[in-house]
Amino acid sequence: MFLTSLLTRNPGLADVAADLHRRGDIPPDTYVMDLDAVEANAALLAAEAERLGIGLWFVVKQIGRNPVLARAIARHIPRFAAIDAAEARRLHAVGASPGNLGHLVQIPRRSLPELLAWRPEAVTVFDLGNARAVSDAARLLGTVQDVLVRIESAEGAGYPGQEGGVPLAGLDAFAEAAERMPGIRLAGVTAFPCVLCDPETGAPHATPTFDLAVKAREVLASRGHTGQKLSAPSATSVASLPLLAERGATHGEPGHALTGTTPLHAADPHQPERPAYVYVSEIAQVLADGRPAIFGGGFYPRGHARTALLPRTGTRLGVQETPAENIDYYRLLDPPPGHGAVRVGDTALLAFRTQVFVTRSTVAVVEGIASGVPRLVGLYDAQGGELR
Repeated sequence: MFLTSLLTRNPGLADVAADLHRRGDIPPDTYVMDLDAVEANAALLAAEAERLGIGLWFVVKQIGRNPVLARAIARHIPRFAAIDAAEARRLHAVGASPGNLGHLVQIPRRSLPELLAWRPEAVTVFDLGNARAVSDAARLLGTVQDVLVRIESAEGAGYPGQEGGVPLAGLDAFAEAAERMPGIRLAGVTAFPCVLCDPETGAPHATPTFDLAVKAREVLASRGHTGQKLSAPSATSVASLPLLAERGATHGEPGHALTGTTPLHAADPHQPERPAYVYVSEIAQVLADGRPAIFGGGFYPRGHARTALLPRTGTRLGVQETPAENIDYYRLLDPPPGHGAVRVGDTALLAFRTQVFVTRSTVAVVEGIASGVPRLVGLYDAQGGELR
């Protein structure tokens, strides 16, 4: 999905990644991250958001909750949106500030005292039960916690495994009950996904769910709640920030833009964010019919991996589809055009849509690529734990 863009705009990253693998410094099933490019992308996003008067909460699940990358991003975007308690702990431990907690996954009630003690800017709640739990925990801490109401996605617009939220029609009743909870303040709304990219052009556009979030904020305003936040996550990038500003959003939550890998970046190589990662595997075996199999472990069902580059020969081979319900022990490539073009152990480079935190991959962080003096900073697991 992103291989052509990577080879065009950040070829040094591909060269360094291939060299690290050839030397045995990184294993197959490794995401190689360009630290300098990630930080530069964060700086671009922060500058555009400041120009438009929009706040940002950064998201790292797609790059593996990595401490080195998180610290670099936080130098420009200080606050994070954590999808769950484990991610919040990892980011808090490296010194980033909590922005929006409970972003996609509600905070377990037994974890609330710990996380609320960090004084997050906002906590997202999906229903009255979670709102009450946040209120009770905040009262025990002697604080009042700002909460964002997660609005239920428009019909047919949500994703399996991400169900929930307050229906727009039920928001008045929700607010009436929540207003009686002394430990919380209704500080705004959020929903997901608010922005998506056109499958053909990559251009960002507002979704019907975004419309519901705008209406929801109006409902809360009519009840006397002022200064309401509206966080509009999904596909937040330099290109989509003006859309958020135009529709009255106060916050975006950039994730894939930090590595230059939103769908818009696949369609338009002229976006300001540079590609900042490449996936490294190797030929594990060659089937009797000539199809090479590369080691898996890092593939994401919605990743849209399409081609792989074999640097030894410069050959690009198609990546064959595989059912999402199967474990990716291997991933098959199209057979090469000639015999002997592929050898067991050959490096394979790919670039596709990532969600590193759901993989069993290694993450390698590299700096100095643009200056011509690359250095491997370290190896980490998919949850951000240091390997060496």
